[in-house]
Parts: sequence; structure tokens; C-alpha cells
Amino acid sequence: MCSNYEPVTSADRLLAHFGAHREEDAPQVEAWPLSKAPFIRLAEDGSGNRICEDGVFGLLPHFATELAFGRKTYNARSETVAEKHSFRQAWKAGQRCIIPAERIFEPKHGQDKPVRWAIQLPGQAPMGLAGIYRRWKGPDGLEQFTFAMLTVNADGHPVMQHFHRPEDEKRMVIILPESDYGEWLSCPVEDAPRFFRRWEGPLDAYAAPLAPRTRKAAKVKAPKPGGSEPDSMF
Repeated sequence: MCSNYEPVTSADRLLAHFGAHREEDAPQVEAWPLSKAPFIRLAEDGSGNRICEDGVFGLLPHFATELAFGRKTYNARSETVAEKHSFRQAWKAGQRCIIPAERIFEPKHGQDKPVRWAIQLPGQAPMGLAGIYRRWKGPDGLEQFTFAMLTVNADGHPVMQHFHRPEDEKRMVIILPESDYGEWLSCPVEDAPRFFRRWEGPLDAYAAPLAPRTRKAAKVKAPKPGGSEPDSMF
């Protein structure tokens, strides 16, 4: 599972790593459920061009009557995404996306209270996370994009098994190799489950506790892209 991550908001990095154009940089902030953050989808004109959109982190199905519904739908289990009422419409419509992330955050439980840790690719390369998206029209009649991250089982994973409560099933987001971005966005729906696999490459993980403020107000200074690399603990 992942409820907190740092989006890629640099226009240069979005273009260089994801082939998606953005007019200008957005503020570098952390995303939580209901935050607005960038995601990448295919243009609807059949050109194959990748478009960077801003959407709500938490997919809102057609029957959702309020934005708060997205607090329950920011992660979609790959095993049930085609059947779950909240996700199946977007899945069957082939509305797949890539969620660009500098790093994700997960809680590591120890003897005391859990501590937030950051997980990222070596060299601070951005992650392309597999997701689904849809447009949602709110009660006010306004439309906006919403999206969710897809997850897979991570029991026994050398890094991700260390996070969340010991008794919980271990889950992790789907980190796509850059070479798979095009196929993930464009392949037929029946072929897409072949991307439901966990990342077996190296990951850097390090303690990144939240500042002692409320979660919504917390702003943690994470390493800037291209800065010094943190030491991996796994």
C-alpha cells in the first residue's frame, strides 16, 4: 500500500524520464489521498502522445457523491481491480496511467511507534508507478481527473516486507521499468495483467520521519533530485 509519496513535478524531469510535456514546474510537495498530483496518460486522439494531467489521488467512481470517497480508493489491488465496483469501469475502459514519483513513503514498525521511511530507486531516478484514472463529475457539475495506484503482494520482498504492521499482508506499488511505459499505456486490457509483478531490482530505503506537526500540515525536506544519495538500509 502507499498513501504518501513525493510526485515528480519538474517539467524537465517529466519530459526526460516519461516523455510527457508540462508547461511549467509545479511546487514540490508531498501527496496524500485527495491531494492534486500529476499523472501521465495517452492522448485520446490516437496519436500515441503522452499527456501530463493533474488529478486527485484517490479514484472516484461514477457513483461517488463526494470527494472524500477517494480516501478509500487511492490504492487498487491488482488481483481484484477488474471486479471491484469502484475500479472496474476505469480498468475495463483501458484508462491506465503512469504516476511519476520521486519516492514513496511507508511506515516501519518497531518496538516503539512506527517511523516513516522513504523508498526510492538508486541514483534518485524517478519511479513510474502503474495506475488507473477516470474523470469524475462532482455535485457542483465540475469535472476533474482522479487516479489510483495499483498494488501487488510483497510478502517476502527484501525491502517491502519490512513495512506496515507485522500481521498485515505486505503490499507494494507496481514500479514499471521505463522500457514498459509505452506498452503499459497502450496494450489491450486483456494483456495488461502481465505487468502485475513486483519490482525485484534494487531500492534505497531510509528513515524519513514526519515533522512533529499534523499530517496534513507536515512538510518534510526530502533530498532534491540530483543531490547526494542516502544510504540504503537493505
